[in-house]
Amino acid sequence: MTEQAVTAIGAGIFIGILGILIKYVGVMDLIAGYDPETVTDEEGLADFVGTNALYVAALTICVGILELRSSAADSEWYWLVFVVAIAAIAIRMVRGARRFESTSERDKTS
Repeated sequence: MTEQAVTAIGAGIFIGILGILIKYVGVMDLIAGYDPETVTDEEGLADFVGTNALYVAALTICVGILELRSSAADSEWYWLVFVVAIAAIAIRMVRGARRFESTSERDKTS
């Protein structure tokens, strides 16, 4: 249980660093599928993806903290909530990132 907690907290910190680099520093190359030729608003995309990465980081750290404080029998509910929340954020990120792309460029690649 302690190993899972440390792993989750470490992963959360790593994801948080990536989110900060994207949102505040503007390291766009960290965004999967980023194509500067199709993006119409780089600042908006960096803010959107970076913020969502920070949400994922916060959730991951929270699960790690809960894992430290809970018994093994109590851990199932928050891991389930974590998986559902991460899936929802991932879907939101994929769909939301499209609004920062040029539709004419997206149609050419389809």
